[in-house]
Amino acid sequence: MSDTRFRGAGVALVTPFTTDGEVDYNALERVTSNTLDKGIDFLVVLGTTAETPTLSQDEKNKVVDTILKVNAGRKPIVLGVGGNDTASVINQIKNQPFNGIDAILSVAPYYNKPNQTGLLRHFEAIAAMSPLPVIIYNVPGRTGSNISAETTLRLANEVPNIIATKEASGNLEQIMAILREKPEGFMVLSGDDSLTLPMISLGAEGVISVVSNICPGQMSRVCKLALEGNFEAARRIHYEILELTGLIFAEGSPAGVKAALTIAGLCGESVRLPLAPVSESLKEKIRLSLNKL
Repeated sequence: MSDTRFRGAGVALVTPFTTDGEVDYNALERVTSNTLDKGIDFLVVLGTTAETPTLSQDEKNKVVDTILKVNAGRKPIVLGVGGNDTASVINQIKNQPFNGIDAILSVAPYYNKPNQTGLLRHFEAIAAMSPLPVIIYNVPGRTGSNISAETTLRLANEVPNIIATKEASGNLEQIMAILREKPEGFMVLSGDDSLTLPMISLGAEGVISVVSNICPGQMSRVCKLALEGNFEAARRIHYEILELTGLIFAEGSPAGVKAALTIAGLCGESVRLPLAPVSESLKEKIRLSLNKL
């Protein structure tokens, strides 16, 4: 059986910053509360959307504590724990208090471009140390390496506590190969907001979403309706938010979604270097798209 706690729409939460670059914990509370109040199904904390590589360990701890406080046990929480040094990731797991955390999300190693054997052994080692279920995250456009369907299926079949993959390869043939051959209970989650509906139609069970920071209600309804088989209603909402989804990624994530959150009054647009805020022209397009919603 699938772990239904992670079925539907999960939000990859941003980390808001003040204009002087400090973590804005009050804004983080607002963003988190907004997603919960509008029906998001689970929260993803300290993923790549959170600009986690730019956060100190103390900041990471406070971000987790803030979200746990706001959530108050209402929805499942997935914690991002990843990197391109397997030993370092294992050390993170050993030293991480997992109180209030329900699973971990671990991105494929970036920059060093391991082959499929390296990817397999990396995730086997992480899963062996993890006290919680593991969701692997394939995003070759950012990491420089692709977790093949064959490797994903080996992990799904051979490692009991690897329960899902967040697939952001954009390769529907690869995704269909996983969906066709995966063992019962292993979940495929979309890592591309714009592909969520088509992926659910093929057998995926939800999404870990960036756009849900700004429109959690719409994305959660798309997932719910599609999972119920009501594709006509899901398609209407999908197309309503498709323009905004494209715009928030036009100059990179999470700068785009932070621009939308700024317009909505939920947090500021500040990001940490090497990221930079989106252009004024794109911000205006995002404003117009939000007004349509």
